[in-house]
Order: sequence, then structure tokens, then C-alpha cells
Amino acid sequence: MACYNGRMATILLVEDEAILSDTLRYNLEREGYTVLTASDGVHGLELARRKQPDLLILDVMLPQLDGFSVCRILRNESDIPIMMLTARQDEIDRIAGLELGADDYVVKPFSLGELLARVRRILWRGRREEEALQREVLTAADLKVDLGSRRVWRGAHETGLSAKEFDLLVCLMRNRGLALSRDLLLERVWGYDFLGDSRTVDVHVRWLREKIEPDPSQPVFIHTVRGTGYRFEAPAQADADVRAALPHASNEAMR
Repeated sequence: MACYNGRMATILLVEDEAILSDTLRYNLEREGYTVLTASDGVHGLELARRKQPDLLILDVMLPQLDGFSVCRILRNESDIPIMMLTARQDEIDRIAGLELGADDYVVKPFSLGELLARVRRILWRGRREEEALQREVLTAADLKVDLGSRRVWRGAHETGLSAKEFDLLVCLMRNRGLALSRDLLLERVWGYDFLGDSRTVDVHVRWLREKIEPDPSQPVFIHTVRGTGYRFEAPAQADADVRAALPHASNEAMR
């Protein structure tokens, strides 16, 4: 059986050629995968969002919404591995697909054996990355964020965060020291096609400060960057920055 972290791997196949779709589905199921199918880009995007498959096999030329658009939208929302299929031989199309975030690009006609080998390779790599993610823990002073369990602690006390608050905190902590614009945070946390505005970020930052800051009115973790957005720093980092900015003579006097 084709397992993915102890469970059967799920593949979403978005292909509008019925014969090719049926052939690929049959052979992928023979390999032990659970296979979902869609014949247009809109349905494929909806299924990818709702089912969160382990791999998306995505044709480029699709009705309603082409594969490039589906890839671009999904890549701004998730890390689902994407393999693109196309009958077009132009190198520029392959480059475009990879630059949009596709993990692999297969040109038709292709051999079934090669495609199955590529599927196994992508899923193996995804399994390794997911295992690493489950072990990842972010820390700053007494703040601890466990990505695998999606739990947050301040000292010995666990702090309950909503899904978006958690994702926002992780995005800020992974980019500590960098000023991230509201638009960038909106795209990274809420997705490329989110219809809200940047005030959504401000509201969630306020809620997040109330849960993780010792004093939300004087934040030490999430700093406002006027005219831009927000920057995450650990208190110890901020203290080091202050000391580094002091004149040399003052540093000598402090010793």
C-alpha cells in the first residue's frame, strides 16, 4: 500500500481528457493511492482546498480556470506538492510552471512508469518535510510554538490561539527581525484570493498581542513598523540591539 506518514496517500488528479484521466486513476489506484478527480480548474481548486490531498497532478490546459492559475492560487495558500502536466513542449511554459511553485513538470506524451516514479519521489520528499515540520518548535524568550501540535505556551502556561492567529504568529516568528507589510501577511496567512483588507491583519495582531504579550499596550514580541506592517523580535534581541547602538564610551562605562 502507498502510505504517507502511516496513512494511505491521497492524490488529486485534475485532467480534462477523460481517457487519460481514467488511465492515470486506474494505475495510481493499483499503486495503492486514493485518487480524487476533477475535469476543470474551478472544481479542481475547490477539491484541493477542501480535501487537502498529499499531491496534486494538474493539467495546464483546463476549462474554466487554467492550470497555471490554479497553481498560483494554491501556492499562495498551501504547500501541497504540485505536478503539472502539459502537451506543450515550449521551455518557457515549463519555466513558468516551476516559477509559480510547481514541484515537477511532465510533458505529454510521457511513460506511465516515469510518472509513477516521479509521484513516489514527490511523496517521499513531502513525507520527509512533514516529519521535519512535526518536530519543528519555534522559541523566543519564554514563548514556545510547537508546529506539529499547533500549540503555544508562555512559560509553563498554554495559550489558546485561533487557526489564523497561530498561522500569523508562525509567519512573523519565522521572519523575525524583518518588517513584513500588511499586504504580505494578508497573502501569506489568508491567501492570494482573500477578499478582505489589511485591517484584518491589524485586528488579528491586536488579538495575538492580548494572548502572548506581557503587556499588550507595550509589546515586546510584535512591533509595529509605521507605514509598513509588523516585525517580530524576542525581548533579548531587542536588548542586544539597544546595547549595540550605544556609543563606545558608554559601553566602557557600563563594564
